[in-house]
Amino acid sequence: MYIPEAFREERREVLEAFVRRHPLGTLVCTTADGLTANHIPMLLADQRLRGHVARANSLWKSLAPDAPVLVVFGGANHYMSPSWYPAKQAHGKVVPTWNYSVVHAHGTIRFSEAKSQKLALVTELTDAQEGPRQKPWKVSDAPEQYIDGALSRIVAFEIAVTRLIGKFKASQHRDSDERQSIRAALDAEGYPPADRDEVIREGQ
Repeated sequence: MYIPEAFREERREVLEAFVRRHPLGTLVCTTADGLTANHIPMLLADQRLRGHVARANSLWKSLAPDAPVLVVFGGANHYMSPSWYPAKQAHGKVVPTWNYSVVHAHGTIRFSEAKSQKLALVTELTDAQEGPRQKPWKVSDAPEQYIDGALSRIVAFEIAVTRLIGKFKASQHRDSDERQSIRAALDAEGYPPADRDEVIREGQ
């Protein structure tokens, strides 16, 4: 991934927080059929990414243990109009661009069919998403036999993360007044504040 220095993010705590906020990762790997991508919610902890695929998905049979993989986590993104910059009125030397935040996780993958691991994984995944809800649903709310059947139709995986790198293209290289002008334009469009703060960031 091409990353100008102004947009490079390598602080692990920042990257891990980003992945927790945007847990749907694109798992990219090479199989006998060529490049393949699967979109999977994952958990990140202790430099490990964990998730699962459908048993019907041949991916788990196609990769050897410790095969190299790449997972891409995408965050907020937005088109940046030249009309938002003060320079538009001053001299007109502005062009459109697109701001976005992504994190790439490189690592090696292993799959597991162990029922205990699959149950622990889906329980943790569920709790992570249901936790903030007023009446969170729990895996144990469903009949045990039903859950057993569901577990039989998935295969768990764990990725040992060897490198975590972020590209936060968020106008950090622009002057403060330009960033303020963009924020005001995004607010006027009703863009959610949390997403706005991802596409417009202060310089590190």
